[in-house]
Amino acid sequence: METIFNPLVGGLLIGLTATIYLLVTGKVIGISGILSQLVFSKGRFLPFLFIAGLIIGGSAYGILTEQTVAFPETRSPLLLIISGLLVGYGTRLGGGCTSGHGVCGISRLSPRSIAATIIFMATAIITVAVLN
Repeated sequence: METIFNPLVGGLLIGLTATIYLLVTGKVIGISGILSQLVFSKGRFLPFLFIAGLIIGGSAYGILTEQTVAFPETRSPLLLIISGLLVGYGTRLGGGCTSGHGVCGISRLSPRSIAATIIFMATAIITVAVLN
């Protein structure tokens, strides 16, 4: 039951959060947009609360369930920074990130978001198939 319960609750909380954020701000939720608002916008309070909520919520879940996640990354920090910048650039170029397109765009039946999510998923599937 735990393997079904955790993703179900998580998905419901993501949907609820996206709905509340849309109702409060009039904007769709997506981590790239939130980070952009946090860095470049004058109104930084809500984006700050969102990021803080991600960190606090994830940490609280880990503490309450006594789960830990190992970070076995051994790649160069420079490679990680370059990768992050490329992902950020691609996110801006694509008009949003996977969370924005996948959660909010599809729920609004946006053709652009549906196409973007299909491309994200296909690329991920092909990458895993090639690397494994």
